[in-house]
Amino acid sequence: MSTITVLVADDHPVVRAGVRLLIGSQSDMEVVGEAADGVECVALVGTLRPHVVVLDLSMPRLPGLGALRALREKHPETRVLVLTMHEDPATARQVLEAGGAGFLVKRAVDVELIAAIRAVHRGEVYLHSALTGPLLEMGRAAGPTPADTSPDCLSPRERDVLQLLAHGYTNQQVADRIFLSVKTVETYRARLLEKLNLRTRAELTRYAIAHGLLGTDEPPVER
Repeated sequence: MSTITVLVADDHPVVRAGVRLLIGSQSDMEVVGEAADGVECVALVGTLRPHVVVLDLSMPRLPGLGALRALREKHPETRVLVLTMHEDPATARQVLEAGGAGFLVKRAVDVELIAAIRAVHRGEVYLHSALTGPLLEMGRAAGPTPADTSPDCLSPRERDVLQLLAHGYTNQQVADRIFLSVKTVETYRARLLEKLNLRTRAELTRYAIAHGLLGTDEPPVER
């Protein structure tokens, strides 16, 4: 079993210690470093190359969003999970648009942190559940940007696959849910990326949110 390596970036030592303790209780996870500010975080990621960074937004020297953008530019292979006191959907959307792979509020850390780390390490996007609905409404209200490809180009089946992927399902789970082969789901995923001019699963999720396609309910199971 491969170990998921994690770097924790937060300016509060007590928070870092608590996160380290939670992660350390998992047999397949390891905290390989800690940073007290954004500049230190970016530098340590360059040295330690962790799989996942757990990143606070309110940090000295270089705030979290600035650190996130720097990490996406310099180390795009590292997944960034934001862990913050801020619970507003506008902040969550900023994180996603900046390239964050997940958004978790600190009050939910005890029950959700491990699941969130596993999800972003798998290449999925993790959102605190209470923010999914508000983000959907924001996406509907804001509408697409001029550069976006319209979702009108998608077939009903492509929309189903996009919604399930955005909800965090693996290719196998999507295949099981709508009775397709895994290879067919992979083909749909590649087609979605090509049609929408996107590159990653995280971008698919952000696209679904921005266009009001994520929904508060998952697509129905096909019978």
